[in-house]
Amino acid sequence: MNIFKTPEGYIYSNKALLALFIPLLIEYALEFFVGFADSIMVASLGEAAISGVSLVDFLIQLLIFSFSALATGGAVVAGQYLGNKQIDKAQDSATQLVWFSTILSVILMIIVIILRQYLIGILFGQIEVDVWQNADKYLYIVALSIPFLAIYNAGASIFRTTNNASLPMKILFICDILNIVGNAICIYYLGWDVHGVAIPTVISRLLSAILILHFVVNEDYKLHIKRTLIHKFDFKILRKVLQVGIPYGIENGLFQLGRVLVLSIVSTFGTMAIAANSVGYAVGIFSVLPGFAINLGLTAIISRCVGANDYEQVRYYNKKCLIIVFVSHIVINLIIFAALPLILNIYNLSAKTAAMTSEMIIWHGIFGIIIWPLSFTLPATFRGAGDSKSVMYISLIVMFTCRIALSYVIADFMGVGVFGTWIAMFIDWYVRAAIYIYRYFSNKWTEYRVI
Repeated sequence: MNIFKTPEGYIYSNKALLALFIPLLIEYALEFFVGFADSIMVASLGEAAISGVSLVDFLIQLLIFSFSALATGGAVVAGQYLGNKQIDKAQDSATQLVWFSTILSVILMIIVIILRQYLIGILFGQIEVDVWQNADKYLYIVALSIPFLAIYNAGASIFRTTNNASLPMKILFICDILNIVGNAICIYYLGWDVHGVAIPTVISRLLSAILILHFVVNEDYKLHIKRTLIHKFDFKILRKVLQVGIPYGIENGLFQLGRVLVLSIVSTFGTMAIAANSVGYAVGIFSVLPGFAINLGLTAIISRCVGANDYEQVRYYNKKCLIIVFVSHIVINLIIFAALPLILNIYNLSAKTAAMTSEMIIWHGIFGIIIWPLSFTLPATFRGAGDSKSVMYISLIVMFTCRIALSYVIADFMGVGVFGTWIAMFIDWYVRAAIYIYRYFSNKWTEYRVI
């Protein structure tokens, strides 16, 4: 079969794939850009402010990953119903997703606001008083945006399921621009403290939730949700949504915890190691950015094909998307390698720190091309098919045995230093890839159809 020419009658043409992937790529790039712009503006408020904001952003990032995972569960169920031509049930599952996400997020918002000081203490331990005060003020306001994050993620996943990724991207673009402009006005013109970052963030997220709801309740939209203020849960469908969403959420949450544990090792190697590791990760994210975006779209694609009970299409799109990720990673990493001297110059690193950072970025890019797609794109196919629990178990076992345990062994016990944590990460990728390849060809993942 010609992998580059889509067979007649298949759900997604090459044009449809581009229409799905390009907006997702832009959306991911926007998120990173806004975070970068925010960090520059917050830095003008002093080290205590940027420390407090960055700590809280870590907690909010955990919630974002959780709601994104829940939204993925809803998208998989809705996509499989769509593929099976059960439009009413697809709409019902979308409605269940939005309502459950909203109610859960409101509960979480209340808990975070009430227990915010306790959470800061538990998560971040003994921090300086001024950092604590900034974190407390920032979290108190930003926590108000938790329901808006959940609603936007749920609505965006619904549109991606029908191959309309451009609408969420446009909404996010508008809101992100307003966020940056609002931050600039509040900090530079009005002279506010961390409130100048928090308030525009909440307003922009509120706007994104309102806009996505406006479009998702439109009855002309194929996968619209019911326009009502009273909702009765269908626990049979909701259980299907949670069957995919909860394992993925646990996987994402513990993955972030794993990053914290690795950072605790890195911090023992001194300031240069911490700086090199931070810059390496910041640039390394961009080296696999296309993969993250494509994975999100691939899950929606696979769910539609599985719903139609057409595993020939599933395998076709899995192979095609893997190739797209490989090629896109080659392109973006060649750009990063060429621009590396300029990138390192922007960060104004010492010669020794720059050399360490360069080594991390280059090796991350190489393995990002060779093995990352098999480690992270292949499981997106399993999630789309409904095989979410297996991916969670594999991911967590490999992370704790390879990424974390080997980081201690290689970096500390063997004396390799900070780069040893990166070696452990690459080993983690290879082990994941081997297990996922075996599972793919075993066809066990085809037994986990949700509907």
